[in-house]
Amino acid sequence: MLPLKRSKMSKRMVQKLAETMSKQVSHFNKAEVGCLIRDFHVLLEDTRTVSGLDRWKVRSILHNTFGLTNDTIMDAVFRTFDKDNDGFIGMGEWIDGLSVFLRGTLDERIKYCFQVYNLNSDHYITREEILQMLRYSLRLPGEEDPYDGIKDLVEITLKRMDHDHDDRLSFEDFERSVKEVNHVLEAFGTCLPNTSRVEAFEQRVFQVQAKH
Repeated sequence: MLPLKRSKMSKRMVQKLAETMSKQVSHFNKAEVGCLIRDFHVLLEDTRTVSGLDRWKVRSILHNTFGLTNDTIMDAVFRTFDKDNDGFIGMGEWIDGLSVFLRGTLDERIKYCFQVYNLNSDHYITREEILQMLRYSLRLPGEEDPYDGIKDLVEITLKRMDHDHDDRLSFEDFERSVKEVNHVLEAFGTCLPNTSRVEAFEQRVFQVQAKH
């Protein structure tokens, strides 16, 4: 993980770091990486640690900035960004994660969504994981837990996506299903921002910061 300091980074430091990092991440050019570096340091100022963004800070960003609402899925997104599993998302992890989160290709988004939905990281999405995600995604404020009502939906979904019939979804099952019917990419809950959220974030970070 790159060392982080609370002190404001100089323009030269940002440019030098952006030049290096822009060669390591996809979908962002050097200027955009520079904007993301500065934005990350602003986000870090609101935390009590210099190690990176913690789970609660990331949850807040995912909810308020990108419109995610399912706590289970937001925690899974955090885990997917946190490549070294140290409990914090460092600057490199944040920018690398955002490259897929905001601008990923279909193949990159398929891999990302599968990692999010595979809650226990065992390389398979099980009916228990699907049920856990859907029961919170489909629950409306004030309503009772829809557990019983969605069990049939879970069975139907699993049956349709389980191409090798082993009663669970492998990455190959998930990838094939998405490429056959694209709208099942986020079948188990929203884990990517919609277009308007992406545009608002990029305008704030890339266009506004570029003027300063």
